[in-house]
Amino acid sequence: MKFLFIAGGSSATVFTISPLVTALRNSGHEVLVAANEPLPDVAAGIGLPSVSIVPQPVFHFMRFDRSGRPTEPPRDARENMLHTGRAFGRMAAAGLDALRDIARDWRPDVVVGGSMTYAAGLLAAHLGVPYVRQAWDVVPTDGADPGAEEELRPELAELGLTGLPVPALAIDVCPPSLRPCLPASATAGEQLMRWVPGNGQRRVERWMFTRPAGRRRVVITTGTRALAFQSANALRSLVDQLARTGAEVLIAAPEQVSEKFGDELEDVHIGWLPLDVVVPTCDLLVHHGGGVTAMTAMNAGVPQLIAPEASYMEIVARALSDFGSGIALPTQAADQDQTEAIISGCQEILSDNRYARRARILSEEMAALPTPAEVAHTVEKLATA
Repeated sequence: MKFLFIAGGSSATVFTISPLVTALRNSGHEVLVAANEPLPDVAAGIGLPSVSIVPQPVFHFMRFDRSGRPTEPPRDARENMLHTGRAFGRMAAAGLDALRDIARDWRPDVVVGGSMTYAAGLLAAHLGVPYVRQAWDVVPTDGADPGAEEELRPELAELGLTGLPVPALAIDVCPPSLRPCLPASATAGEQLMRWVPGNGQRRVERWMFTRPAGRRRVVITTGTRALAFQSANALRSLVDQLARTGAEVLIAAPEQVSEKFGDELEDVHIGWLPLDVVVPTCDLLVHHGGGVTAMTAMNAGVPQLIAPEASYMEIVARALSDFGSGIALPTQAADQDQTEAIISGCQEILSDNRYARRARILSEEMAALPTPAEVAHTVEKLATA
């Protein structure tokens, strides 16, 4: 059988579907990942057959409407989610013709898409095959659906639909205990699946998977927009004050950031880090609120301090804070330096074992959920029904 997976947005959307792709492939099926640029190279980099369908990255669709006019993301969280849905709807429309061309030569038996990969449902409806929707992370994205539906009215009308296609199977990766801390989701719990971490790989060094003797380890990955990565002084202060607590600090950062601050931080590992390898060795993960980053820490049973960079990132931050496995800081303004707040939050988490205990509860629940290999059998049955 053939299973077409459609990714869209960021590299995280490829990593989060890769375990199910691999499970189906290991069962002897043909798989193909279709995605917007530059994601086909990301998929190929982790060994998945991939094809390009949209030349632009998702940020292009965030910035412009269908007529090419610039758009500005609203500050209100609800309106921001609708804006995001419209952007992903535009991306789905842009890739639909390419997907139809692919399906003429490589007709899938099932189409699988991520949380806001609306092209998957449209293509499945066009082909008359089952559509599976897999959550990228724990953040419900139902709030984006009305925006996507509004944007996709011409494509839906062409298919004879008045609303977005309903998946034949919705896969949820949220540990049950965290669900009450999150906004309600219409597709929550239909088919639970264990979330498995994934990211790009390179050669791993011993220090990456070895805990420092007698020291705590803190990993920081706060994105390129955080002010801590705009100032060498702020980053140096953050590292030094954490070091005073006896902690070793590792910084996962893009190449341009490590080049910028490498000389000032010669005593710190800064640059690319395989988070799936490093995070299980740490006592705390500091990050910007990305869903897949948060899931990596949850899977490893590691507490989190989150300084959200955008309103939608507040959802996972607040949920983990409410559950007691982390601390959420206010969403960062463009001119706001949160270095002192980050240091204070880190000190609190490292000095109170309660956060680690709550984090382990989520990790144990995730480990008990059906594996991607088990869920693959359920997906297979859709193709033969």
